[in-house]
Amino acid sequence: MAGWSSRSKRMTNLAKTIMVQGTGSHVGKSVLTAALCRVFARAGYKTAPLKAQNMALNSFATPDGGEIGRSTAVQAEAAGVEPIVDMNPVLLKPETERSSQVVVLGRPDGTADSKQYFGRTGKLWPIVTGALDRLRAEYEVVVIEGAGSPAEINLREREIVNMAVALYAKSPVLLIADIDRGGVFASLVGTLALLEPDEVELIRAFVINKFRGDQSILDPGLVMLEERTGVPTAGALPYYTDIHIPEEDALYLDTPAGYDAGGAMLDIAVVLLPHIANFDDFDPMRREPSVSLRYVTGPAGLDAADLIVIPGTKTTAADLGWLQESGRADAIVRLRKDGRPVIGICGGYQMLGERISDPEGHESRFTEARGLGLLPVVTEFSPDKSTEQVRGVVAADRGLLSGAMGLPVSGYEIHMGHTRVEKGQEAIKFSERSRSPAQGFDGCLDGDGLTLGTYMHGLFHNDELRRAMLRFLASRRGIEIEEDRFAASLDTEFDRLADLVTEHLDMELLFDIVGLPRKAPLPAGGTV
Repeated sequence: MAGWSSRSKRMTNLAKTIMVQGTGSHVGKSVLTAALCRVFARAGYKTAPLKAQNMALNSFATPDGGEIGRSTAVQAEAAGVEPIVDMNPVLLKPETERSSQVVVLGRPDGTADSKQYFGRTGKLWPIVTGALDRLRAEYEVVVIEGAGSPAEINLREREIVNMAVALYAKSPVLLIADIDRGGVFASLVGTLALLEPDEVELIRAFVINKFRGDQSILDPGLVMLEERTGVPTAGALPYYTDIHIPEEDALYLDTPAGYDAGGAMLDIAVVLLPHIANFDDFDPMRREPSVSLRYVTGPAGLDAADLIVIPGTKTTAADLGWLQESGRADAIVRLRKDGRPVIGICGGYQMLGERISDPEGHESRFTEARGLGLLPVVTEFSPDKSTEQVRGVVAADRGLLSGAMGLPVSGYEIHMGHTRVEKGQEAIKFSERSRSPAQGFDGCLDGDGLTLGTYMHGLFHNDELRRAMLRFLASRRGIEIEEDRFAASLDTEFDRLADLVTEHLDMELLFDIVGLPRKAPLPAGGTV
């Protein structure tokens, strides 16, 4: 890490740290980081997450109007603290296959391709270390998440998210690997083989993720692994499907063709846009017992849906073009004319309008694009980006919003452009933006109430509103939905995840690695 050695200053009286790195992408770093945030918080420590650099289309608006990766916001929630921009100082939001919007300390800071971005990392490094220092001055424990693999030797000199951060903080590192992919021992040993000696010294324990079967079969391999590397294994986390934490990346969103919702289930189809963003908007619907939620890629997959949803996207004009060229736009318009309800969120809301104007090229190369024409609204892009948490009430009472008038709602906005409602009815009346009193409206509901557009991410996380929508959809089918099922809160899921980690990882080893005494008993199979 010669590229950053001169910058590795130390400060005194800083929080303890532990870093989660992985043998590759999608091995479980984000979930383990969230789990550790909850473990340390339940043990009585003021805890914060940090991901120095993230690349994701799922993002979140902080209370002060900044933008960070959604996974980091989830980790902050697991720790029981408010998300702030220091927790994710650099966020990359892909716009094309080759370029991304660069968000620095919560604010857009231009667009860059990979070569341009790595040319900027020297200037971004002090921003990363500054954020880390501020977190360590404010909290007692900082759980740091890496990105990808630390063994990308071609990026070693300019990376600002893996071993560069670990060396700066002198942080112990947990290296996690996914056994479900196969080759777990080779992945762990190979990663260490490509690290520098001072980096290897920071690897204090391995974690095996997604283990299935008899632990006794795995144990001989763990013994040989420690003999070869000198690094102990903290434990093997089992493969699970019953703990629901928002995903960081848009994996496993595809639904097989010919899917049949069957029975009395409500079938909700989400259009799988090429650059879908904030797909965790739909997690509450997925968990509803009377709902079958699926992501569709072709026009035919929309025909059986009780509700069609066009989600958010980072590239509205480009994804709108994809929708039109593929025939999906025509299918949505046809089905809506036949009485099928349609909801658009953020970029999906913009697509539902008459047209999108971008004369100065702030969002795309298209100066103007024709929308689906399902809502009487016009969108014009500008250089300003709205990143705000919002609160208000439902302002309409028909169609999809039947029985919802006056219900409190909250969520967040992250979007470029301003949408003007030319006629029709606004959907939501705001009372608060970024925790300050505010007046105004969001969204649009058409004449019969079957087309709804809104900028509000988290719309379906509002329980009363979601249930009102489902009751309306069920009434159109002449069915009843389950009303009394307990839907576990995300807070409960964090506790269940922490219980799982506490049960299967060596907590004595973990706390020793961090250098922490236990301030409170750690539960096993329960909560504090």
